[in-house]
Amino acid sequence: TEGAEGAEPPRRSRRPPPRSVPPPDNGRFLLLAALIAAYLSAGATVFSALESPSEAAAQLRWNRTLHNFSRIFNISLPELRAFLRSYEAAMAAGIRVDALRPRWDFPGAFYFVGTVVSTIGFGMTTPATVAGKVFLIVYGLFGCAGTILFFNLFLERIISLLAFIMKACHERQLRRSGLLPPNFRRGSAMAGVGSLIGWKPSVYHVMLILGIFAITLSCCASAMYTFVEGWNYIDSLYYCFVTFSTIGFGDLVSSQNAVYQNQGLYRFGNFIFILMGVCCIYSLFNVISIMIKQLLNWVLKKFECRCCPKCHKSSARLGRRNAITPGARLRRHKISMDADGQYDSDTEGRRLSGEMISMRELMASNKVSLAILQKQLSETANGYPRNVCINTRQNGFSAGVGALAIMNNRLAETSDRR
Repeated sequence: TEGAEGAEPPRRSRRPPPRSVPPPDNGRFLLLAALIAAYLSAGATVFSALESPSEAAAQLRWNRTLHNFSRIFNISLPELRAFLRSYEAAMAAGIRVDALRPRWDFPGAFYFVGTVVSTIGFGMTTPATVAGKVFLIVYGLFGCAGTILFFNLFLERIISLLAFIMKACHERQLRRSGLLPPNFRRGSAMAGVGSLIGWKPSVYHVMLILGIFAITLSCCASAMYTFVEGWNYIDSLYYCFVTFSTIGFGDLVSSQNAVYQNQGLYRFGNFIFILMGVCCIYSLFNVISIMIKQLLNWVLKKFECRCCPKCHKSSARLGRRNAITPGARLRRHKISMDADGQYDSDTEGRRLSGEMISMRELMASNKVSLAILQKQLSETANGYPRNVCINTRQNGFSAGVGALAIMNNRLAETSDRR
């Protein structure tokens, strides 16, 4: 017995702490960076395979033409190359053999500043003076920022308009199916009936509508360019995409001839097509980015904790130890209360520590849920039900930045519940 009393109790083996898993935002960023690098590599491989033979053949033809011209007209190759360098300098300055419109009159300068602030940057016109280059830096700084703001506001308006139209169509379908009364009005207190509660348009439907509109706009603009500029239709479509997406290579540029038939009408139509095309393609790109983000979330969810199964098991076991877990819908948010006490939703913190929640937290979660419900009912009665943002402790960037912040909670795939 004395030996038993003096013996030390067996020590429990301490398990090593689970390896930290990177936050979802960081993981999504790293995965997107890897996918972009792979996408760039694949694109470079494809374009190199497609264009490299044509480039080599063109260089061979040019060398043959150069030697033939030098032999026929008895001109030395150094003198001929010096003349060609002067011609390239004239091309860079905007001088062409055929008569072109003036580059720096008011219409030409207006066309230039439009390509600057929209970040298209064709490159066919560039400032040559030092004062012009310095002014371009200051002018482009504020002009590009203001234009991006305009694009974001356009995106907000077009998303709101599409949501309004699609919701009206949804209500019409509900009336036909008998889920809404015939005397239903959007501003009545019955606006929260049935499946209208929390209804939002799908990002796939919005993308389809924007895609159809962009294709229609590009086809109409291409028909105009084919008729006026004399390009073939494929080149016109190529120009529309390069311009509307603000890539702006500059190999094809519209409205550059000195004289056109119905010149004023054509320049006005060219301005409207470019403006609407850039706004529409910008909106379409942002909606497609939502789909890419959903794809990244799906990939991260599939590979979540597969690299460390012990971490996954421990988190699952600790999650079962919590007997009471109110506010399950608030797991991805943090809520700040008054001086009575701060309530943190059961996210990655205390809920995984195995600690039982207190009655104060339970009462706080009930108060928050009741306040949210009351606000939802109030807005529903006024005719514009919305999802209430319950994340009041998060920082200013938690809802997204720029276009992502505009589309946050406006589409079904960007709601807080997903």
